[in-house]
This record gives sequence, C-alpha cells and structure tokens, in this order.
Amino acid sequence: MRLAGPFRIVALVVTVGLTWIVASILLGGPGSGFPRIQQLFISTENSVTAEPRARKYKCGLPQPCPEEHLAFRMVSGAANVIGPKICLEDKMLMSSVKDNVGRGLNIALVNGVSGELIEARAFDMWAGDVNELLKFIRPLHEGTLVFVASYDDPATKMNEETRKLFSDLGSKNIKELAFRDSWVFVGAKGVQNKSPFEQDKTNRLFQWFLEGSRYQKSSLAPKEETRPLTLLFQQLRVGWGKAGTHTYSPLTFLHVKNSKHTNKYEGWPEALEMEGCIPRKTTAS
Repeated sequence: MRLAGPFRIVALVVTVGLTWIVASILLGGPGSGFPRIQQLFISTENSVTAEPRARKYKCGLPQPCPEEHLAFRMVSGAANVIGPKICLEDKMLMSSVKDNVGRGLNIALVNGVSGELIEARAFDMWAGDVNELLKFIRPLHEGTLVFVASYDDPATKMNEETRKLFSDLGSKNIKELAFRDSWVFVGAKGVQNKSPFEQDKTNRLFQWFLEGSRYQKSSLAPKEETRPLTLLFQQLRVGWGKAGTHTYSPLTFLHVKNSKHTNKYEGWPEALEMEGCIPRKTTAS
C-alpha cells in the first residue's frame, strides 16, 4: 500500500510524456520536442513521391517512336531453354506463351504499310526441311517486313539459296551465320542496302547514330551481364525508296557466334535483344 502513491506519480508522468510526444508529432510546430521523428515521417513520404516509376511505351521501349513509325522489340532464344520473343506495336507476335516459337528460325511477316501481321512461323533448322522455309520467303511481296529471331540452332540446314534470300532482304551477316549462333534481324522485301536492324557476333559492340547526313560511330566493350545484349535504334532515319523498295542506311551491327571460349551458356552464346522504330511504308512510295 505504501508503494501505491509513487506508482500513481510514475503513471501520471508517463501519461503526460506520451501525450506530449504524440502532440509534438501531430502538430509538427517549430517547438517540437521530437523533430527527428517528425522528419522521419516526412522523409518517407517525400521519398515515395520523389521516385516515380519510369514510363514505358509500346513493347517496353523507354521512349515513344515518331509518328508513322512502328515500335518493335525482339529477343533471341537463350540456349535451348528460353524461347524468343517478337513484339510489334505492343502486340506479341511470337513467344513461348503464344506457343508459336520453336527451334531454328522464328519468322514474322508484317505488312509494311499497315503494320499488321501477315503470318508467323517457326522453322526447324536442325532436323527440319529447309524447303519449307524457302516456300515461305520466296514469294514475299514488295514492302513486306521480315522479323527473324533465332532459337537454339539457326543454320545447320541453311543452304546457299536460303542465305541469298536473306541477303536480299538486307542481312549482312547471313553468310557467316553458323551452328547455334544467336541472331536477330529485321529486313524487308526490296531493300536496296543492308538493314541496320541486325545483330549477331563480333568482339566489340558498334553502335551507330545518324545525325542528318553524317554518321557517328562509338565503340563500346560488351559487358558481362545476365540480361541480353541490347541495341536501341531510336528515331533512326531510314526511308522507303521511290520504286517501292526499302532503303536502309549502310550501317554495321553486332554478331554473337557460338564459341566455347566466349559462350555464356554451356554450348550456346548469350541471347540478343534489339528494339527501336521502323518507318511505315507509305502507299505512294
């Protein structure tokens, strides 16, 4: 009973103290007894609003494409495990989820005027019939865009006619494409020069920027990353020729070969990723 008085005093002091703390935090005046606690609440709120999520555009591009351009993003297959992806104008044309990809070459044909998908097919270049691929790409019409992404082995069944047809579509590296190389490519029927939208392997990554009528080249060493190598072709000035041909700038890009000394996966090189903007073909051109 003798301790009841002191306990009441202690309880009263604690209650008053807690009341003062809560009032100081809520009121937040200059005379606050706990400015650090108040600042902690303010800093947390500010940090949330100060770091907005980066906006993504069609196909996940970091910037929007100019008018009358088609946004695209392509990723080659990784080893024989992860299938390739081809996205155009925020629509997935080919992917493992759509269940329309396979070992070899994955090809999507697109109308260069409307941007609509014509047909998408996968061709087995290890055990398949190369004549099926030839029947697919021989009758292409002028102005047809051709998106190609490799998966596992893109080249074992490839013959001279196949390589010539891809070369006519604008591929520069098709002659060197070999067993289990990684390759992504965008070409067009009737192209006059080689397409800038292509990746396979070299020892260094060359990225080109077009500035008016001048070309500027920068050489960047490849980085050891788990994500695919990427080239971004934003607002690249390429156009359709007067005779209905697709005229590209004569640019050179990267190639990833199957090599036991540089392979990221056992038996396969790293995957490749390419994204950017392609001009539509006008009906008058």
